[in-house]
Amino acid sequence: MKKILFVASEGVPFIKTGGLADVVGSLPKCLDKEYYDVRVILPKYTCMKPEMAEKLVYKQNFYMDYHWKNAYVGIFEAVVDGITYYFIDNEGYFSGPKPYCDDPLWEIEKYAFFCKAALSSLPLLDFKPDLIHCHDWQTGLIPVYLHERFGQGEFYQGIKTVMTIHNLKFQGKWSIKDVQEITGLSEDFFTPDKLEAYKDANLLKGGLVYADAITTVSDTYAEEIKTAFYGEGLDGLMNARANDLRGIVNGIDYEDFNPETDVHITNPYNAANFRKEKVKNKLKLQEELGLDKDAGTMMIGIVSRLTDQKGFDLIAYVMDELCANDKIQLVVLGTGEERYENMFRHFDWKYGNKVSGNIYYSDPLSHKIYAACDAFLMPSLFEPCGLSQLMSLRYGTVPIVRETGGLKDTVEPYNEYESTGTGFSFTNYNAHEMLRTIRYAEHIYYDKKREWNKIIDRAMAADFSWYASAAKYQEMYDWLIG
Repeated sequence: MKKILFVASEGVPFIKTGGLADVVGSLPKCLDKEYYDVRVILPKYTCMKPEMAEKLVYKQNFYMDYHWKNAYVGIFEAVVDGITYYFIDNEGYFSGPKPYCDDPLWEIEKYAFFCKAALSSLPLLDFKPDLIHCHDWQTGLIPVYLHERFGQGEFYQGIKTVMTIHNLKFQGKWSIKDVQEITGLSEDFFTPDKLEAYKDANLLKGGLVYADAITTVSDTYAEEIKTAFYGEGLDGLMNARANDLRGIVNGIDYEDFNPETDVHITNPYNAANFRKEKVKNKLKLQEELGLDKDAGTMMIGIVSRLTDQKGFDLIAYVMDELCANDKIQLVVLGTGEERYENMFRHFDWKYGNKVSGNIYYSDPLSHKIYAACDAFLMPSLFEPCGLSQLMSLRYGTVPIVRETGGLKDTVEPYNEYESTGTGFSFTNYNAHEMLRTIRYAEHIYYDKKREWNKIIDRAMAADFSWYASAAKYQEMYDWLIG
């Protein structure tokens, strides 16, 4: 049996701030348990939900040299859904009201500790992985430390590493002097062919240099990050390691996101009866949010972080034009940059019967939006994978997206001549190109209802469950481990 260890800074069901947690929580459950023993190591954050923290059982502790001190490392364990989770405990690093903070130097010290502690704990767990699957910059030092010191020990010899990039924008960068002091790495590691990038130390780059293989979360994003526009300064390295780089699109949990069994929606439905039942969720949401109650009005949903990356500068350009002239309703859920939060508050006030701006996050409301809306808008500047469009496909809510990253890989553009496609897309990052695409979708919705329903049929038939992605990860694991 092949032993795989996931190491990450967050994971469902214990701690979540974004899509990384969904991957770490879902993928291990879908790998073939007959051939793979998959376990997960996470930090033991004090902000973990109490009901999940209660599941943790103390195993043991030890002390290790770290940043000029003798640092405590506790090890806890929990088993959930058949997966064994280990937790690295040190309240000096993992206390606080949320997992991450705004101090980049502290974050680097915290996750460098996590990497070293995770590797140091393995002999005590009686679990020698054949492969360690690292996620994002917070675990970038694991391949480095394995190469630098741990790999010399008999226990660690032969362990392979995979580095997965969930978003290349976040790299863990700081001054070489400080990072060298924190990590204990010699100056030999801070050269342009290793951890140094543009005169700073870069933890993600270290992981990408030393990992045996690199993945990212869609085929298109794997190609995009080889270019200067998307490469975030690491496009040269991505091209140099092109033979070791592959894109594997994320999946979603088809049990959690299932319109037939979703406890958050009033009228469950499926691919056979959505024509009658889906609209009832729209009427209920219109009533709940104070919008005009009209089954025939096209409702467009947005569930997102409100940032430039997600294309909200495009939406800002055309909001008045869209709301004043088009027969649509827009339902928004999310938080983010203050200007976009205030923008949606303003349009909620200005077009109260057409726009509902919900500037907070609510998991139940997100499910209601996926179920109730006719279309879902995602005009991202870049999108490594994206999960919202996969959820909207699952709920028969037609995505309108920009052709980038995972959006391009997962949403097939509608072709009215061949009657194919699962959504609508546009190519250039341009507000009026987006508006034309929205209006084309409106035209199909209002004037060709039968075609619209066929798009929904194809959308709900698409398979973006984790099992499809897991097979590709298994193929990579087998290739690396042999």
